[in-house]
Amino acid sequence: MRIQACTLRTLSDLVEAGRMDVRDLQDHSDRDAGGDACADIQEATASEPLTLEEEYENQQSWRTSHDKLTFIICQPLDAASDAASVKAGEVDEAARMIGDINFFVYPHDDEEEGEGAYVGEVDVMVASKEHRGKGVGYAAVTTLLVYVHRNQERILKEYVEGEGKSGKAELKGLMVKIKEGNAASISLFKRVGFTQKGEVNYFGEVTMVLNDLGQFVASPAGLKAAEESREVAYAR
Repeated sequence: MRIQACTLRTLSDLVEAGRMDVRDLQDHSDRDAGGDACADIQEATASEPLTLEEEYENQQSWRTSHDKLTFIICQPLDAASDAASVKAGEVDEAARMIGDINFFVYPHDDEEEGEGAYVGEVDVMVASKEHRGKGVGYAAVTTLLVYVHRNQERILKEYVEGEGKSGKAELKGLMVKIKEGNAASISLFKRVGFTQKGEVNYFGEVTMVLNDLGQFVASPAGLKAAEESREVAYAR
């Protein structure tokens, strides 16, 4: 499954998972403010509706926040392309947008892990109905995990410095929160290797965890994602 996506932040290399890229924030907001920002997406992602102004403010933070990575998932590049860079506004026009995927960093909630232990949360949304059920979410998640594994040192460094802290930082695991009725997402993350932790919470969400990112990367799914992905420069 080939897709495109690009981070909107400092770690601004294009991740190709086959491959991924991204568009201007306002274009993405305009698209989400239309039919794609429908009730079923809000239910599936456990999110609240935002005004267009609130959405702009939220997405402007993508460029500056030290605690998250945001990628916009777009339709694939030409399979034969071996370009070292892509140009903003060409491969990532609004009509090519499919959804987005995010990676958040938090301090670990287990005090026994000690200071310097962190957990990453994954959040993926395929807004375009025509692209659901076709492996886009799975491709985006597996590629993101490979990207995080390759770049976890600088991701954690940026987070720690942004918090005004210092010292060794270690990613102890990953998590995802999913509405209990979202069978497709639960199945997707089970396929990647996440397992449910605890019971359904007050908000009707299940928490799924992946304790060993390295184990995923060494698995057939991780090796395939690594083989099919590459990073290219994103020229504005």
